[in-house]
Amino acid sequence: MVGFVLTGHGQFAPGLASAIEMVAGEQPAFAVVPFEGSRAAEYGDDLRRAITDLRAECEAVLVFVDLLGGTPFNQTMMIAADVDNVEIVTGANLPMMVELVITRGGATISQLASQAVEIGQMGVTHQSLATLGGSDEDDFGGDGI
Repeated sequence: MVGFVLTGHGQFAPGLASAIEMVAGEQPAFAVVPFEGSRAAEYGDDLRRAITDLRAECEAVLVFVDLLGGTPFNQTMMIAADVDNVEIVTGANLPMMVELVITRGGATISQLASQAVEIGQMGVTHQSLATLGGSDEDDFGGDGI
């Protein structure tokens, strides 16, 4: 199994993890490491520990970060230089994460990373009432996902 680490600025990672759990349930081999001002000095060590702990139990670790070039990304890149079979996907979003936690069994880290980018991009759309046909009726029904 490929382990997943979710990280990002502020409450991004814990918030996204909460939404993932609401939609897809609790996930095995899944760690959340927020980069917050109050723990900024410990962040690199916390992230390294999460990655190396998962790497010890999983064949590979895929790290999802919020922003290319930010501290979480930069720290992950430095750790990936020291730990084998670690890859990084930036721009993490809910459609991407839900799809991957549901389908990760049996896939390689490269397959999962490619799938993450594809699904993540598909999850970003522009919608308006006009693009939905202009109907006054709620076509979505129910409580949603």
